[in-house]
Amino acid sequence: MTNRIEPAQVIVVLPTYNEIGTLEAVVDGITAHGYRLLIVDDGSPDGTGALADELARREPLISVLHRTAKEGLGPAYAAGFAAALATGSEIVCQMDADLSHDPAQLPDLVAAVAAGADLAIGSRLVPGGAIVDWPRWRRLLSRWGNRYARFALGIPHRDITSGFRAFRSPALATLDPGSTQANGYCFQIEMAWRAHAAGLDVTEVPITFTERQAGASKLGTRVVAEAMWLVTRWGIARRLGRATPVRTQTRGPATDADDPNE
Repeated sequence: MTNRIEPAQVIVVLPTYNEIGTLEAVVDGITAHGYRLLIVDDGSPDGTGALADELARREPLISVLHRTAKEGLGPAYAAGFAAALATGSEIVCQMDADLSHDPAQLPDLVAAVAAGADLAIGSRLVPGGAIVDWPRWRRLLSRWGNRYARFALGIPHRDITSGFRAFRSPALATLDPGSTQANGYCFQIEMAWRAHAAGLDVTEVPITFTERQAGASKLGTRVVAEAMWLVTRWGIARRLGRATPVRTQTRGPATDADDPNE
């Protein structure tokens, strides 16, 4: 049975790095639903942080967390999630700032959590999901990466690299994002692995993913290499009975990652 979730009980965490060309549009799309918004800017040199502050002055639903250095997606989300949980919101969402994730689809993820899911993943790879304007090599990389990680880690869900998600707040807290090892897009895989291992109710909601129309992609060889290294290491250790997605005290080396789907 779906529980009624007031829009003010939903907060969206939005990491940014050099997204000045799309920030205002994505912010307008999120706040149109009445959701709260936390922008986490990693010291963007293009003025994204200053624009975020200006938008926050205009709109009380918006707050901004400024980080001094670009450390990657994992640390940015860990900081953002901690701040979001501290607000007492019932549902915490995450999404890209480049309009590859459509803010109009946020209520679908929120509704899935309100209906009982602990984690709703916006999936490009389930029936009804779609990818628009990606070249063939990007589609193949995404599908191969998902299949490899699912096989290595024993995760049944199809789109575990997707960064469009909604969490029930107590479930997110149990996953302890601050202890994750991944800095780049592998953070999404690691969080999905933790959710599956914890026995959380995870559902996939079809979304349409659209290639960014402004700014530069942050996907690079170091980002891919980190994901391959971590997933392979975790997978081998899992088969030897030596690994579960448990709390760790240190992260791997910092990468230039910012967004898993750009």
